[in-house]
Amino acid sequence: MSIPNLLAVIRLILTPIAMALILASPSSDRVKIAAVVVFVAAALTDFADGFLARRWQITTTFGAFLDLLADKVLVAGALIALVEIGTVSSWAAFLIIGREIAVMALRGVAALGQSTVPASFWGKSKAAIQFVAVGMAILEPDIVLGPWRLDQWLIWLAVVVTLVSAGDYFGRFRAVFSTQRDAV
Repeated sequence: MSIPNLLAVIRLILTPIAMALILASPSSDRVKIAAVVVFVAAALTDFADGFLARRWQITTTFGAFLDLLADKVLVAGALIALVEIGTVSSWAAFLIIGREIAVMALRGVAALGQSTVPASFWGKSKAAIQFVAVGMAILEPDIVLGPWRLDQWLIWLAVVVTLVSAGDYFGRFRAVFSTQRDAV
């Protein structure tokens, strides 16, 4: 197993640990700090695995799949835990997780037609903003800006960028739905 793929596996392993810490975080500031450290460490593996795979020219279809899966599992797991403790709106989590499923489905349909849906500027921006927003939601800083705390603003910014990213992908790759295919 290559180091980039190992980093994606580590991200998958860290996800339930981050979730457990998030779920326990309302009881202690120390647990809250531990949760954000584990989440940030997992998020950093996302940037490291892609960078190393490209730098070492060892990109593979399996590695790309594993990387995308690990990203989605990390963000979805953290959001679900944050909804459970009442820090994140279930609507925000639904929109973010729904987008991730929709774009993965788009990639699956594109693969049936032997094409790919490469990451875009919006997709990469979305990932970075989601990681920052979720990290801040774990910390839940007492910084109030108008009607919401800073972390709530960041979660909704992540929702907006996530939806813009979905629009970008579906707009650029709508042709994958218009070609005739055999029934699956």
